[in-house]
Amino acid sequence: MPKDSSPNPSIDNGLHDHPPGAGHIKTEDTVAPGGELHQTIAHDGDHSDGVAHLTDNFGHRISDNENSLKAGKRGPTLLEDFILREKIFHFDHERIPERIVHARGSGAHGVFECTKAIPELTKASIFQKVGTTCPVFTRISTVTGGAGSVDTPRDVRGFAVKFYTDSGNWDLVGNNIPVFFIQDAIKFPDLVHSVKMEADRGYPQAASAHDTFWDFVSLMPESLHTVMWAMSDRGIPRSLRMIQGFGVHTFRLVNEKGEGKFVKFHWKPVLGIESTTWDEAVKIAGNNPDFHRQDLFEAISQGHFPAWDLGIQVFDEAWAAKQPYDVLDATKLIPEEDIPVEIIGRMTLNRNVDNFFAETEQVAFMPTNIIPGIDFSNDPLLQGRLFSYLDTQKSRLGTTNFHQIPINAPKCPFSNFQRDGMMQTLLPVGRANYEPNSLAEAGETGGPRACPTTGFKTFEENAEDNDPTRKVRVRSETFADHYSQPRMYYRSLTESEQAHTASAIVFELSKVQIPHVRERIVAQLRNVDESLAKRVATGLAIELPAKAKAAKEPIDLKISDALSIQKQAKNTLKGRQIGILFAEGSDLAEIKKFKDLIEGKGGTAVLVAPKVGGIPVQGGTLEADGLLAGSPSVLFDGVISILMPDQAKKLSHDSAAVQWFMDAYTHCKTIAHCKGTQIILDRTGVEKDDGVVPLDEFEKVGVKRHWAREPKVRDLA
Repeated sequence: MPKDSSPNPSIDNGLHDHPPGAGHIKTEDTVAPGGELHQTIAHDGDHSDGVAHLTDNFGHRISDNENSLKAGKRGPTLLEDFILREKIFHFDHERIPERIVHARGSGAHGVFECTKAIPELTKASIFQKVGTTCPVFTRISTVTGGAGSVDTPRDVRGFAVKFYTDSGNWDLVGNNIPVFFIQDAIKFPDLVHSVKMEADRGYPQAASAHDTFWDFVSLMPESLHTVMWAMSDRGIPRSLRMIQGFGVHTFRLVNEKGEGKFVKFHWKPVLGIESTTWDEAVKIAGNNPDFHRQDLFEAISQGHFPAWDLGIQVFDEAWAAKQPYDVLDATKLIPEEDIPVEIIGRMTLNRNVDNFFAETEQVAFMPTNIIPGIDFSNDPLLQGRLFSYLDTQKSRLGTTNFHQIPINAPKCPFSNFQRDGMMQTLLPVGRANYEPNSLAEAGETGGPRACPTTGFKTFEENAEDNDPTRKVRVRSETFADHYSQPRMYYRSLTESEQAHTASAIVFELSKVQIPHVRERIVAQLRNVDESLAKRVATGLAIELPAKAKAAKEPIDLKISDALSIQKQAKNTLKGRQIGILFAEGSDLAEIKKFKDLIEGKGGTAVLVAPKVGGIPVQGGTLEADGLLAGSPSVLFDGVISILMPDQAKKLSHDSAAVQWFMDAYTHCKTIAHCKGTQIILDRTGVEKDDGVVPLDEFEKVGVKRHWAREPKVRDLA
């Protein structure tokens, strides 16, 4: 919808810009005897010179919006006051239930442009001609936390794009990780129940580091591939502008001849992929819970429009049949070394939302929104999503617990793992709201179990085993390899990425209080990589358990450099934020030189100082962008220090300054400094290395992470 369009043109909020002298708009601000302010139109006839008349929702003009109707000045409020009742009634219902997952999200408008036509593959209108464009709306979200949770937890990120094409809406509803935790949608409620706040205690929020999630994972080896991604640096991105997006599922492209091929969709960020460290993610959450949302909003506001290239991996069924994995299995990816990603378009986000609730909160993405030329595959996870997304939109207006209304309730006992919802009248006990679970082994109630003999079974119309149309509740043995690709992923990482991943698993399992769950995870990790399992076991101070029995023995797949962040790292200033520390007496020309260098290469220079007002420096005065105590180095991709010796000596006793340099050093960032800064570096234990350099080497070194430093600053698993 164009920016000037309104879903209801008759609605006018009156909030228009009117420069001085424009027209003859006359309003009055008057204070009544009771002390309240009344803002009114001076001449409220039919023509008010562009100022909107205040009305109720049915068009009745309101004469007084400050006082309710009472029986006398100090008397009781009257029920007949329809203005009061409507205003309070609407206010009481302004909120709708948040999404069960992906509740915390940020959105923006943009445009998609086809850069390579593929009519031989699809009849989808947006891919017929180079230069074809259409508006898009994109929402990027965390998965686990509530709408008010922080932006930087370790988590998968949702990456949903709505294309407003000339043949209808196409919703590509994916994640920033190309695989998913489960193979079949029937396990989705169990997955979400396990990772959300535990049922009996209501915490932790926006975290997977707790018993029920890892209990579930330990019993569901198919989850390990995605867990490996989430535990790696992919789970703690630097910016929403610097994450990849994936369609996750295998879809189909269909051309005009009715010929179809399988396709995987990829979004590749133009700015490259960047992550934080775990310590940074935690500290950023405390410093700015809205870090990612603000970063995206401000980048677009400043004209730094984030962009992603849309790519595809295309293959046919013959190729798919030869692979050591099933392409319909959402826990598997197709290595780019096997099928390179072909870029066919670019999405640019160039406009922030005008109203968060109206757009970002109310947008409804559904995988069922497809256009001619794009179709589904038989991926069982995708097939379940085709129902779920439509259903979840309806649920936000009502309740799933209609069966608890007496007229609807069964007269026989019932027991299952369905939980919660609006108007819940039952009181489930314990935290077993998912399965498989092993809580009974810990002395807790494990919940009900399936009844294979007496339970309902679908009638088998086609009973022949070799009949391809036979309806069965079985899982293909081609889905049974849960370890080969996690092994490929882990071994494709650099040494420091492997250390981060192992340390993340140790941290998360250290929060798990059920011993056999920790042991079961380590037993499964032995099928992924023996050294990884030993590192985790050592980090947890437990004996290395026997290797878990694999449904299908893993095989060694080719290393894929495309899976590693560090192997794809871009050492560039573009899109990065660099903090420049200065104080009284600093050289203005030197500061300006580095500010111009950074901004000239597409970066953002943030001036940080002990004070934010006009600070006297050599060559004039200078205002800082941020106070040192409120602008920690965790907010920057690299830091520069331009200080005179006397000010550096003074700052060496300032805890904010000491922490500023210590964090930059321990987070393996570039520190470019003048000679005067050395006294602070000595005090903080910062040692010279490839990333701690004099000012004149900053441009050559850049703002890449210096992971070789990490063993000196922290113990990793």
